[in-house]
Amino acid sequence: MTDAFDPAPDAESLYFLPLGGTGEIGMNLNLYGHDGQWLMVDLGITFPEDSSLPGVEVLMPDPGFIEVRRGHLIGLVLTHGHEDHIGAVPYLWPRLRCPVYATPFTAELLRRKLADAGLLEEVPLHEIPLSGHVRLGSFDIELISLTHSIPEPNALAIRTSVGTVLHTGDWKIDPDPLIGDNFDEGALRALAREGVLALVGDSTNAMVEGRSGSEAEVRENLARLVRRAEGRVLVACFATNVARLESAMVAARRANRRVCLLGRSMQRIYEAATLTGYLNSPAQLISERHVGYLPREEVMILATGSQGEPRAALPRLSRGEHRHIALESGDTVIFSSRVIPGNERPIRRLQERLRSMGAKVLTDGEVFVHVSGHPAREELTQMYRWIRPKIAVPVHGEPQHLRAHGQLAESCQVPQSLVGLNGRMIRLAPGPKAEIVAEVESGRLALDGNRLLPLDASAFKERNRIAQGGIVLATLVIDHRGTLLVPPRITQPGLGDEDLAEDWLVNAVKTSYGQTGRAVRRDQERLRETLRIALRRAVQKKLNKKVPVEVHVVRV
Repeated sequence: MTDAFDPAPDAESLYFLPLGGTGEIGMNLNLYGHDGQWLMVDLGITFPEDSSLPGVEVLMPDPGFIEVRRGHLIGLVLTHGHEDHIGAVPYLWPRLRCPVYATPFTAELLRRKLADAGLLEEVPLHEIPLSGHVRLGSFDIELISLTHSIPEPNALAIRTSVGTVLHTGDWKIDPDPLIGDNFDEGALRALAREGVLALVGDSTNAMVEGRSGSEAEVRENLARLVRRAEGRVLVACFATNVARLESAMVAARRANRRVCLLGRSMQRIYEAATLTGYLNSPAQLISERHVGYLPREEVMILATGSQGEPRAALPRLSRGEHRHIALESGDTVIFSSRVIPGNERPIRRLQERLRSMGAKVLTDGEVFVHVSGHPAREELTQMYRWIRPKIAVPVHGEPQHLRAHGQLAESCQVPQSLVGLNGRMIRLAPGPKAEIVAEVESGRLALDGNRLLPLDASAFKERNRIAQGGIVLATLVIDHRGTLLVPPRITQPGLGDEDLAEDWLVNAVKTSYGQTGRAVRRDQERLRETLRIALRRAVQKKLNKKVPVEVHVVRV
């Protein structure tokens, strides 16, 4: 690792370092370094893209770089309440132990997460009013209200003695946002008049022409679809899209349907949005226990799991695993969300299971039921016209999105566009140009139960070996003289019973044991390893494949 930043940059310098969310979508972690201090913006999670991490459902950035410098970390500012921006706080805050700052709705969401983690009384969480200011060490931060698919999305105007950065967070230009404040164009124009050194901005839709569209248009079309539907209607969407929740509830009311909120995060977001005044339920809510007692044409279910997350509500329904609700032929499932890159396969499998049950599946590729919360090219162009930064730094996107964003910025006459990746330290000031000056360690941590493990942990390698080839487990019980007291106990998970009958395996172990001498039988570890190698060779000869083998010897 090249690292010339110990403990932190000097007063004449300003650095930007992404540790998550640059070169990928999700898992955002951004650092700004100036005058001996570090400021963190966002701390989010993402989800595994495939089955290469069995048992893992959540990934997050490795904060190792800033963890060893946490004495110089003056605070964490959250731009908004999406999981890819706040979801890692309960897991990683104990490694950072810094103050946390958020607007009221985001703070309410985070409180619930911290309470679940037993950290509510420990984390210093400070609320900032909308359009508010906070001074953290050498950083003066102004929040600028934007529009997105969740209440209270904020850009951060980060002012330092060597220049101002606009960190956009996630945003779009929605002329009719339905929930929350409008886009604060005036604040952006005022910031531009001061002069902006760099814009660090959302790249998700940098390859999409036009504009992202308005939630108001989705609401009307969703209402038409629900009115025409027969049977139950199930709407799958991002729980944090509060405007979409309200749109679905409006559609239910117009179609004389009652609404069941299915999924823990759906309930949590509804409660937080109601408590903070963003959502006054326009439909009658019912418990999941009562759904089965109502006529199907009188029910709408709002469910989590639109991205195919295995433990979320909709995937569980598709597998027939829900205690109170079972989908039936003729029900309609509306995916009112987009496919996050990397989730294509689990979503496709989910939709195939639903169709095999006889459900009618509608997606945003077939009907108009979703608009993105991120800026398309016209909106990005408008932002650059307002801000006129000297430097553009694309973030929040895969490499092709970052490159497209950088090229667009150059077409908007931004003097310099610099495309980075996680771990690349960018010096924004001083100097005639921004440049990448170092590369520090970055990576991902996997949440495995209550542990955080690196992706190359031996536990995952072993699980993959077992998942790909099965395993043979043998247990022997012997006395102090080395006599077998009972026949060996053999199991072979993942291998089936046809090719490796238990009697054959037992005989293989007994034969191998009978060939060992007294010296080997007295040495526990040597005996175990001798039997393991012999059994592995026997299994390989039988199946013509290498299979993991474990032997346990119990002495009584």
